[in-house]
Amino acid sequence: MATTPSDEAIAQAATLQPITDIAKKILSDDDVKRIEPYGRYKAKVPVTMLEQFKKENREDGKLILVTALTPTSSGEGKTCTSVGLVDGMTHIGKNAMVALREPSLGPVFGMKGGAAGGGHAQVVPMDEINLHFTGDMHAITSAHSLLSAMVDNHIKWQKEPVLDTRRISWRRVVDMNDRALRDIAIGFGGVNNGYVRQDGFDITVASEVMAILCLATSMSDLQRRLGDIVVGYTRKQQPVRAKDLNASGAMAALLRDALSPNLVQTIEGTPALVHGGPFANIAHGCSSVIATQMALKLSDYVITEAGFGADLGAEKFFNIKCRKAGLKPAAAVVVATIRALKLHGGVPGKDKKALATENVNAVNAGMPNLLRHIENVQKFGVKTVVAINRFADDTDAEVEAVKAACEQAGSTAITSSHHADGGKGAADLAEAVAALADANDGSNFKPLYENDLSLSDKVRRVATEIYRAKDIALAPAAATKIRRFEKLGFADLPICIAKTQYSFSADPDAICAPAGHILPVADVRLSAGAEFVVALTGSVMTMPGLPKTPSAEAVGVAEDGSIHGLF
Repeated sequence: MATTPSDEAIAQAATLQPITDIAKKILSDDDVKRIEPYGRYKAKVPVTMLEQFKKENREDGKLILVTALTPTSSGEGKTCTSVGLVDGMTHIGKNAMVALREPSLGPVFGMKGGAAGGGHAQVVPMDEINLHFTGDMHAITSAHSLLSAMVDNHIKWQKEPVLDTRRISWRRVVDMNDRALRDIAIGFGGVNNGYVRQDGFDITVASEVMAILCLATSMSDLQRRLGDIVVGYTRKQQPVRAKDLNASGAMAALLRDALSPNLVQTIEGTPALVHGGPFANIAHGCSSVIATQMALKLSDYVITEAGFGADLGAEKFFNIKCRKAGLKPAAAVVVATIRALKLHGGVPGKDKKALATENVNAVNAGMPNLLRHIENVQKFGVKTVVAINRFADDTDAEVEAVKAACEQAGSTAITSSHHADGGKGAADLAEAVAALADANDGSNFKPLYENDLSLSDKVRRVATEIYRAKDIALAPAAATKIRRFEKLGFADLPICIAKTQYSFSADPDAICAPAGHILPVADVRLSAGAEFVVALTGSVMTMPGLPKTPSAEAVGVAEDGSIHGLF
């Protein structure tokens, strides 16, 4: 019996086109000369080109969001579907691009492995994208670390404004899952090593610098936002910003090249912009505004992805990214898998045999999860198509059950075999999505809440409307911080809820469609430069840990330099 080739084998067997040939598909000959190649198959598209495209009065294409139902631990294939859909668009003769996030080394070496799609729906070169790529993650880490160093230097020399060492809010970051760094003490070793104080690390994708890079619209906007970062407070509880430390210019210098989107290609040679990488469970979960706006000027349809389920990534895409950037999505695709529906229908997630066995009853029992996500997306005025990311074990009866339930809910479900068949396997999905996008201009889009709602009421609105919670429970410290943030003039900011990706509630074991629960808000953090307030719920952590058997254990390098084990 023939063995199905692995994602890694498919990516390594792909024949890649030189990046200049990919650029010629979307840029003029003069503009192709302006791209900055990083080797043969990657390039930076200068951020200044975006202003050029705007001055040329180019019309924007249609923006299409790919989101999903509540995922299993192995994910449901949003990136794979995004890539398959853009190749499907190309297959049916549409001018389309995809704008994706960059992978983080944390999950690459942790539990999920690589994040460049899968099967015959991948962006390539897969190994380079999953590792150092063009250095953006390192630049973000360095810029964040520079500010951390300047905070401690500011304290050492007792510069004005004088920071209260008990009220330092700026943590450190590293792009790796390292639980031992969550809470640490620094400054040991005497006066020359600074003040002893409590500190901690977040993963780089949770850094406010990451959020700023992804939400900035230009270099000047980047520098302004970096300067607005609040690193701590004085004894009179007045905010101290990065610009008070004269740090924003040097941080911007480290981020100069990282601000420009990265151009790569799908296995089928469709242009792809891969830029920025915040997680949706602990950050805002969307690729950069600049990459999205640039793709909209270069193609008729832009496929973009928001992380995890629609309760996380899509909500933040709509309420934060679209609100801030003035984007108006024309359609959304909700990715569903039969195995996830079975899990939400009560089949144990660890029972792989049961998940692979036909069980229409379990599929129907899990459908409330998918239907709630569809309903939630429609609350923003965005219509949906369901993409059934089909696996070999899925039966016709199970697929038909999903289609029937979606049709009854007013949404169309399309089976797509992009993982196995690439663009041609997503042709039917592409036709349906293009038709839906063509019929909508985004004018019905609206965020879930207005800016003038209080911060706690914004959290409550998302909790009750999207998570179906009965109410929220603010920890006393969180309530105190919210009052302080509002008093300082930050009440009009949107909120970014950090929550488990495995449930509508803060309990990862509460599967399917729980309702009537209380959402516990343990803490809040101000991201003044990114222009949102983070609400941390339940036991969610901004520094993940490695699993018992991390993916890193399977990675190695052959004598010819090829890397194996990333998938």
